[in-house]
Amino acid sequence: MGWCSNKLKFFFVGLTTLASILGFLIYFHFQGKIGHQDTSPIVASGPLIVALGSASSKLPPNRRKLGVLYWSMNIPGQVAMREGLEREARRIQARDAAWNIELETRVAGDGEQGIERQIQQMREMVEARVDVIIVQPTDNAALAEPLREANAAGVPVIAYDQYISGGALAAYITSDNKQAGYLNGEYLASKFPNSKKLKLVLVEYPHVSSTVERLNGFLDALRDYEQPFEILKTYVAVNPKEGKEAARELLEDFPVKGSIDVVFAVNDGGGYAVAKALMNAGRNEVFFGSIDGDPSVVRAVEEESIVRIDTAQLCASLGATAMKAAYDLLRRKPVSPHILLPVYPVTRETVSNWKGWSAPAPGAFDKPWPSKNRRWSPEVRLIDEPALP
Repeated sequence: MGWCSNKLKFFFVGLTTLASILGFLIYFHFQGKIGHQDTSPIVASGPLIVALGSASSKLPPNRRKLGVLYWSMNIPGQVAMREGLEREARRIQARDAAWNIELETRVAGDGEQGIERQIQQMREMVEARVDVIIVQPTDNAALAEPLREANAAGVPVIAYDQYISGGALAAYITSDNKQAGYLNGEYLASKFPNSKKLKLVLVEYPHVSSTVERLNGFLDALRDYEQPFEILKTYVAVNPKEGKEAARELLEDFPVKGSIDVVFAVNDGGGYAVAKALMNAGRNEVFFGSIDGDPSVVRAVEEESIVRIDTAQLCASLGATAMKAAYDLLRRKPVSPHILLPVYPVTRETVSNWKGWSAPAPGAFDKPWPSKNRRWSPEVRLIDEPALP
């Protein structure tokens, strides 16, 4: 009985020792696994992702994704805005290595299909819970519901160039579009006596805030300077294709020289096609004014064609300012709800000081034509109140 008892004692001691050894082996095995976890970043794929940070074995603490919704790549000014935005994003990344920012971009395209496409694109960004949405709206009203959905999901939205009527924007950044139209109006009014009633044709686009404000500013200036006018006809065009159609109709409607005094277009995208058609038809009696600062239209001003004024946007600065606002939101810094960038009147008298969409604004100067506000200033206006629709 004592012999059996000793054998059992040795058996249990051996079993306990074996269990301890197995426990240590299991512990060190799993410790090794935990110490070598795969920490490589998960990078979204696809041709529309613009990765601004460099890939590394460890995720940066401030990795953020921005959804950027562009309107059109057929309007040169909008292309310049995109270039300015993405260039600023690269600058931010180079300056501040603590941040890893990805831009997930979409282009809506032109026309009704573009409007519908952008509604869907914005909803996709909200569902993906990106950190900030930057959008150049294709239509004032169409994005109201997606904006409200973004508000409910806690995704801040910055609109640039155009406003969204409905919902709450974190910031709205745009050129001073009313000033752009007003500069056209006061300049063209200075070329005619107040006794003359201008025969006026408009090339407008009533679907977005920027072009509506430009037209309002233009007509306000004519009234302020007591220049009588009659609107003979209005055409709708905002891109080259629509501009060509508007030009064809205009020449059919007004084939006789002297039947039109002034054509005002709310943007170069649609307007320049009209100006070219008038020049090709020998209609050099027409005074033409437009807005944007497209290089081709600026050259037409330099060449002393029918294009008398082209009020230019600081397109690259507009895109860059939208990106800076998004960066401030990410860092929880205050952002002005409404930012207005100046516009520059390119005329025969001032064209030498204009250096293009990507250059800084020219310096302040006194306008060489009659003006109730003689001094032009490159000041950016920060407005504490949100823009009104």
